[in-house]
Amino acid sequence: MAKKNTLKYIILGLLEKQDLAGYDITKIFEDEIGQFWQAKHSQIYPELQKLEGAGLIFSHTEIVGNKLEKRLYTLTGKGGAELEAWIASSTPELSAAKDEFILKLYFIRSQDDERIKEMFAEQLALHAEKLNHLKWRMDSVFASPEEKEQNYGHFLILEHAIRREEGYLQWLKEVDNKLSI
Repeated sequence: MAKKNTLKYIILGLLEKQDLAGYDITKIFEDEIGQFWQAKHSQIYPELQKLEGAGLIFSHTEIVGNKLEKRLYTLTGKGGAELEAWIASSTPELSAAKDEFILKLYFIRSQDDERIKEMFAEQLALHAEKLNHLKWRMDSVFASPEEKEQNYGHFLILEHAIRREEGYLQWLKEVDNKLSI
């Protein structure tokens, strides 16, 4: 089966909300979408060119400030239709989560391995920090009921991310407590 180009649909979805420059899209990946999907600058710009070539988006140049030119991308009707078709299509497969910590644990042979305690301590700190960040994002992005209503899908994603981190932290703490006994 051919692999679906999900980056294409992410970019179309972002452009449905507003016109954006490639830099803006990269920042959104860093600040928002990176919680559940990763893409690098080196992937985003070629994808923008492909989408424009396919007639799904078009670009125009705006002057920002006195003379700085900024290339903005806009969703076309064809791009909007393709986005809507993708959203309406089923999602019959679960994606494997890439978690290097879990992968390393797979290769730990004994509960007496001297590295395991340090590994868990590091992950506890990282996931606590991530949970705090997600809760802060929830409070800042959805400060009013209107914001939740206007961006309900985004709200659900943040809620999911918070619950995922809470569950991950709970598991880390339980294992860490067993290791301390």
